[in-house]
Amino acid sequence: MISSLLVANRGEIARRIFRTCRELGIATVAVHSDADAGAPHVREADAAVRLPGDAPADTYLRGDLVVKAALDAGADAVHPGYGFLSENAEFAAAVADAGLTWVGPPPAAIEAMASKTRAKELMGIAPLAEVTADDLPVLVKAAAGGGGRGMRVVRKLAELNGELAAARAEAASAFGDGEVFVEPYLENGRHVEVQILADAHGTVWALGTRDCSLQRRHQKVIEEAPAPGLTPELTARLYEMAVRAARATDYRGAGTVEFLVVGDTAHFLEMNTRLQVEHPVTEEIFGIDLVALQLSVAEGEALPETPPEPRGHAVEARLYAEDPAAGWAPQTGTLHRLDVPGIRLDSGYADGDPIGIHYDPMLAKAVAWAPTRTAAVRKLAGALERARIHGPVTNRDLLVRSLRHPEFTAATMDTGFYDRQLPALTAAAPDPYAPLAAALADAHGRSRFGGWRNVTSQPQVKRYRTEPGGEEHEVRYRHTRDGLAADGVLVVHAGPDRVVLEVAGVRRAYEVTAYGDRAYVDSPLGATALVALPRFPDPTARQEPGSLLAPMPGTVVRVADGIAEGAVVEAGQPLLWLEAMKMEHRITAPATGTVTALHAEPGRQVEVGALLAVVSD
Repeated sequence: MISSLLVANRGEIARRIFRTCRELGIATVAVHSDADAGAPHVREADAAVRLPGDAPADTYLRGDLVVKAALDAGADAVHPGYGFLSENAEFAAAVADAGLTWVGPPPAAIEAMASKTRAKELMGIAPLAEVTADDLPVLVKAAAGGGGRGMRVVRKLAELNGELAAARAEAASAFGDGEVFVEPYLENGRHVEVQILADAHGTVWALGTRDCSLQRRHQKVIEEAPAPGLTPELTARLYEMAVRAARATDYRGAGTVEFLVVGDTAHFLEMNTRLQVEHPVTEEIFGIDLVALQLSVAEGEALPETPPEPRGHAVEARLYAEDPAAGWAPQTGTLHRLDVPGIRLDSGYADGDPIGIHYDPMLAKAVAWAPTRTAAVRKLAGALERARIHGPVTNRDLLVRSLRHPEFTAATMDTGFYDRQLPALTAAAPDPYAPLAAALADAHGRSRFGGWRNVTSQPQVKRYRTEPGGEEHEVRYRHTRDGLAADGVLVVHAGPDRVVLEVAGVRRAYEVTAYGDRAYVDSPLGATALVALPRFPDPTARQEPGSLLAPMPGTVVRVADGIAEGAVVEAGQPLLWLEAMKMEHRITAPATGTVTALHAEPGRQVEVGALLAVVSD
């Protein structure tokens, strides 16, 4: 019997596992980096152990420190979550060698399947040993881990070596393993996977299918179960291959077998020997707790011969602190408020928590279940649209528009969805009256005459910038004897946190929340984030033409060979790479010219807006 469980992970998945432990009466132990010292998963655990440092390589990827933490805290079992060490056979063996219960598959099964190269060999598939122009496009892929890290699509042979180096560096940083391989890149297929669960008594469950085709940077964004539109014959083949992979490795615990489906043909991709980020959609349709079942299997219990029957449909959307319109750039700052009503929300953050640069930018997973796919999709889109999310820029609007896009509602999407649709999905569509609502809320009670004047005052002017996008708005309003007024709009009510406007006979309420110079306006027309601008812009706040500014806080990990002051570069040429939130971000030359200043060097930490280099015509 497991009495105390250490979760060798952080954030959302640690909190998710702790929730099940509380229901089962199991004590919990958290580990944390210095950056996570005040994180919710640390606050919620019964005990917590510090892993000194911030970088994953110094903390969550240090298996020796994690095992010691479990022993020091008196835990008798370790759950790896996903990512980090979850598919590391040496870590699994070290846990067992220390006399602890490993909540996962045997090290031999991890060894066989956690490396994508060895998994393909086991399934009779060989990676490309030598790449020619005829093989393009190809996919460079990390052998360990997942989540889209260490993956690059290569369409030009001349770019292969550079992308191999970038993938190795990113994989080593994220997983502690820089091994990569190359395989053909199949475009516009569907990413379909099968959830499996196996015990030590010979029972293997195939717990339905999931479709995870909507991806950015090869990382899933929206997932659903069951995968829509599969024929019974194709579903049966997917089940057969998934179960065969499990039995071939004497698998135990939860795992996922992933495929790329093109037409009625399924191509094996990999087997993830761990719990998946998207496991909640399977839980919702089968009415089970996969973490509880993992713990039961680890304790040696037998599964029933057959799994429960599925019912209905479930959809999950990953809410990220990122700007999809700016190359999916991750965002940092304070998450003032996160409230998504009416659905399941698995989150690694709580109101007031900081979002830093060291880890993945996922804030939460929003999950909706309904009897039908149409109802589940509508429910999730509506909940996200009504959500109160105050803090850094997120992909919330992208998620809502994706869920309502004709390709998705008709279930004809594929992995190329965002390549085709991103410009339309990220086109700015702000509520034109949100800046006025923010200004009126700010002006409430400001009049020196108690809110009204005997004569109509001169118009008051306030300027805002929307985030993201940077569009500037100037709004005008007046103080009158009846209160606040604006041309073309009937101000029904104006308070410090709620404004009601009537336009052309239609009345709408605006909820306004201010944090310093930032205002968040939530209304039936959507959410708008605004930054109050000074009345008179600072004329000195200008940058030299050709300046390359850090789009996010992070660490300079590499500068391209030959790049120095005086180097001649071409437009679009990679100059340097920043690492932020476990992903590498390439900084390219904005135009053809000469590097006249270079302030970036490997290892340097930079804040958003820091000057990295200048390229002059």
